[in-house]
Amino acid sequence: MRRSPRHLWRGKEKLTENCRASALLALILIFFIMNKLRFLLLLLGIFFLPKTYGKASSFQQDTTKIDHEYALEATMLGYFAKDGTRNPTLKANKGKRVRITITNGETMTHDIKMQKHEVKSNTILDKGSSTSITFIADRNDTYFCTIPGHRLAGMVGKFEIVEGSVFGKTIAGKTPIKNGIPLNLGFEDGTLKDWKIIESSSPIGGQGALIFSEDPSPVHEKDMKIGFEGKYFLSSGGTKNYQFTGTLESVPFKVTHPFASFKVSGGALQDTRVEIVLAENKKVIFSSTGQGRATLQPVVVDLKSYLKKNIFIRIIDNETGISQIPYIPNDKFAHINFDDFQFYPSRPNFPNELFQKDIIILPPLDPVLNSGLSGIEAAKAMTPPNGFKVTLAAAEPEIVRPISFTIDWKGRLWVVEGHTYPIPAPEGQGKDRILIFEDTDGDGTLDKRKVFMEGLNLVSGIEVGMGGVWLGAAPYLLFIPTDFQNDKPLSEPQKLLDGWGVQDTHEVLNNLRWGPDGWLYGVHGVFTHSNVGKVGAPDAQRTKINAGVWRFHPTTHQFEVFAEGTSNPWGIDFNDYGHPFITVCVIPHMYHVIQGARYQRQAGKSFNPYTYDEIKTIADHKHYVGERGPHAGNFRSASAGGGHAHAGAMIYLGSNNAYRNQIFMNNINGARLNIDQLTRSGSGYVATHQKDFLAMNDSWSQWLNMKYDPSGSIFAIDWYDKNQCHSTNPDVHDKTMGRIFKITHENDRWVQVDLSKATDVELVNYHLNANEWYVRQARLILQEKGSNPTVHAALKEILNKNLDITRKLRALWTLHVTNGLTENELTNLLENPDENIRSWAIQLLTEKKTISQNTLNRFETLSKNDNSALVRLYLTSGIMRLDPNHRWNILENLVQKSEDATDHNLPLMYWYAAEPLAGIDAKRALAMAEKAKIPKFLEFMRKRQGLVVEGGEVPHGH
Repeated sequence: MRRSPRHLWRGKEKLTENCRASALLALILIFFIMNKLRFLLLLLGIFFLPKTYGKASSFQQDTTKIDHEYALEATMLGYFAKDGTRNPTLKANKGKRVRITITNGETMTHDIKMQKHEVKSNTILDKGSSTSITFIADRNDTYFCTIPGHRLAGMVGKFEIVEGSVFGKTIAGKTPIKNGIPLNLGFEDGTLKDWKIIESSSPIGGQGALIFSEDPSPVHEKDMKIGFEGKYFLSSGGTKNYQFTGTLESVPFKVTHPFASFKVSGGALQDTRVEIVLAENKKVIFSSTGQGRATLQPVVVDLKSYLKKNIFIRIIDNETGISQIPYIPNDKFAHINFDDFQFYPSRPNFPNELFQKDIIILPPLDPVLNSGLSGIEAAKAMTPPNGFKVTLAAAEPEIVRPISFTIDWKGRLWVVEGHTYPIPAPEGQGKDRILIFEDTDGDGTLDKRKVFMEGLNLVSGIEVGMGGVWLGAAPYLLFIPTDFQNDKPLSEPQKLLDGWGVQDTHEVLNNLRWGPDGWLYGVHGVFTHSNVGKVGAPDAQRTKINAGVWRFHPTTHQFEVFAEGTSNPWGIDFNDYGHPFITVCVIPHMYHVIQGARYQRQAGKSFNPYTYDEIKTIADHKHYVGERGPHAGNFRSASAGGGHAHAGAMIYLGSNNAYRNQIFMNNINGARLNIDQLTRSGSGYVATHQKDFLAMNDSWSQWLNMKYDPSGSIFAIDWYDKNQCHSTNPDVHDKTMGRIFKITHENDRWVQVDLSKATDVELVNYHLNANEWYVRQARLILQEKGSNPTVHAALKEILNKNLDITRKLRALWTLHVTNGLTENELTNLLENPDENIRSWAIQLLTEKKTISQNTLNRFETLSKNDNSALVRLYLTSGIMRLDPNHRWNILENLVQKSEDATDHNLPLMYWYAAEPLAGIDAKRALAMAEKAKIPKFLEFMRKRQGLVVEGGEVPHGH
């Protein structure tokens, strides 16, 4: 829950006379020392021109005449005028000079730009800071915030050219009458006459305690302008007594006019509202909240259908605003203000009318049942589905601040304790460590614990295999050669890559995971800026990343950005078909990751300036309520999934078929495990919300990742902390707690395994196991062992003869990582009847970024004839790895596929692959675009070649 924004119209600060005098004396002393008469005269001139002192660029006063001046408060909810209007329509006469000043209502980056007048302000960050734009009004226009995502969130309004006065006219209203006497619906009697209190929690006695005559009122804060009519208005508590609740009803009265209005302000909450009620049956015929601000705004009610019927007004405040989250402040706008009910013969128009479409209502706070529980109590408080149970596997002091973990081939947990977070320590002074946990008797408790290594710095991801332990520890990707027989490091950590950024330490490289293709995958956040390369490499040999998915090959040590964009992903996993998915925060939460793709960003732009548009989420839902922005729904979103912040990604491929291929993620604000169902659609997927798997019922719960084990059960690490938000202040985070939980189904059977002791034949046979844990561990071990003809023969038997496509794919991937396939064999798979085999053959063929002419010819045939959108997607990704000169024929075929025009991925993927061709042969590229049947392809190509500018084409002869 966040405090609603308030007006913060601040005047410019001026030097006091005392400050000037002190500064002047000091500078005169400098004069006598320097003996510079002209310097003294200059100083005297400066200090006795108080009106112009402090201008940014000149000592002269700005005398520019401004005909129309507007002042707006900028917040993520929109731009607000002083009269409370959200995104007001700004008006001016043509040819007049207009100035728009915005003041920041929060600590957030904002600006303002006119779309057609081509003026843009500076960017402001601090709460209370201001910036302006000035322009000559010559056309209708749109003003908006250019910060990525802010316009979409609602920071946009209209600018109109008008004739005559820019202020509209309103008609006079009439006070409702009963028994020939005007009713006290504007409280001008200074009492609650004609009203009755139905219920109230206010300890203040007397009806007048709800009625106020000052602006600002004694129950509101000093900078809040109420703007009431007449002498009095009513408030259910203001921002000082917001915790009071109650209901007030007027006497019934007859509807004598077709329209009415009243003024309202206060919280945009379901339980703070004004209702118009039909007296005969108590039916609510109209309802309005405030919009989370103090200034009263008129609301218009259409009563044509209720003429001559009796109605009454009900004012409801059932919202205490008291936060149940320890570090979230109470909501001071959990109150409602009301004034001046009037009738009108026709619809009135108010310059600051509060339209219902502009009100973004928040539901009541989610109930928080627990906080600060012991590990055992926390496990008991959770509510898993029938047939499942949650047990405490480990807790403080045995585990503290678990930030990442993995499970090895023995079913043991390798867990990183993140003691250094959130501030990286000086080199060599890190405090993080790696612990190894094991359940030796199957009771669900990790009863065996050993310390593998200490003194590490800002570790945020771990994986084991291929001879050692792999760590994401910005600014490095580290490798620790390991004696796994004795669980001992064989050397100090080796720095494989450096250049990973630490600007935002909860968005560093994180969550390492082996991909089916034998690469080590990880994710990276948008507000950390990395320039990655081998230690000591020059910029020319480095790769930039500030959001997206990356991968690193464990033997060739090649680094790549696999896909770019999104926000702060903190989890990646692969489904049965080897397709990766990530979960993210703030922006829509779910993405199917495609090699070479560029995704919607929370902030910033793609490194490629010709991107023009980005692939959006596959989710058909969001986990926060309403359109007020992702943060506004925190702790109010149980019905939608809990909130915008997600951690962990587990596509369940264990032994419980009821959840197979569904992706689990922890919803931090909601303290619950969300599940999305991943369903194929076109070239990709749609993610559909399923019933939440588990509620922790504990506001301190912070599960950061989950993984299934050899028995099909799930382990989860919990960074247990009352503060759920990242902060650079280490003192806001608890440093003493942490948990590991285990989720088991009643049919799970604990097994004790060690796949490192399995024979090659057994490792191949594990590829047929229903539990993917065995498959991934077996592949990893075989990859480390290297090429083996016997293994290859057995895997090819599965690839060629097994009827299950997922088993075929498992064999294909392991053949690849053990160098068991030639280019010719992979090329022959391009004719396989299954689209998944054909697709993966393309990806594996283009792995080294070069192919034979024969393979290129086969790709061209696929681009003409293959009827699978998935194959066309992989084909597009594949050719993006090739020299652009090899793409022509394939793309000329692909962009003719009209069936791909509405695909989620293909139109933009075709563009990403084609845009470099404009720089090779502009005429051919334009001809291809003119024949394309893909939306925006021609538009983008013309823009890429400079043939269009904003608003139309470049003039002839350009």
